[in-house]
Amino acid sequence: MGALITYQRDEALERAVKCIIESAGLNYIDPGRVYVIRSRGSRSRAIARIYSMPSAWRYALNMEPAYLIEFISERFDRLTPGRKAEVIVHELLHIPMAFSGGLRPHGKYVNDRVAARIAARVDKSCLEALSLTGQQGLGR
Repeated sequence: MGALITYQRDEALERAVKCIIESAGLNYIDPGRVYVIRSRGSRSRAIARIYSMPSAWRYALNMEPAYLIEFISERFDRLTPGRKAEVIVHELLHIPMAFSGGLRPHGKYVNDRVAARIAARVDKSCLEALSLTGQQGLGR
C-alpha cells in the first residue's frame, strides 16, 4: 500500500498567489475563484498542478468556473521565492484568457520561458510573502 497523501488549505499561500495575479497583470483571472492547497506524501515529480472543475459538474452544481492549484510541499517549499513565483505563474498560465473553466496545454502560451518573463514583473511584496510560506509545517 502506498503512502497516504494529505491535503490542507493554505490561506497564506493563497494570498501570495492572488498578489501575483494582480502584480503580474493577469487581469483575466478572477482571484476569488482560484484556490490553493498543499499536499504532502505525493510521489509525483511535479512541483505544482492546476485543476479545473469539469463542465458537467459545474452545470450540475450551478457553479461558475473555478481553479485549484495544488503545491507539492516537499518540492515547492525548497524553492527560492523567485522560483516559487515562476512556478505559480506557470500554473496560472494554464488558465485560458476566457476564464472558461478549461485548461491550456503546454506550448506557445504555457512554458517556463513565458512564466519566467511574467514572474520578473511580480511585486517584491509578493516575493516577501512567498519567502514565509511553508516554514511552519503544512502551511499554517
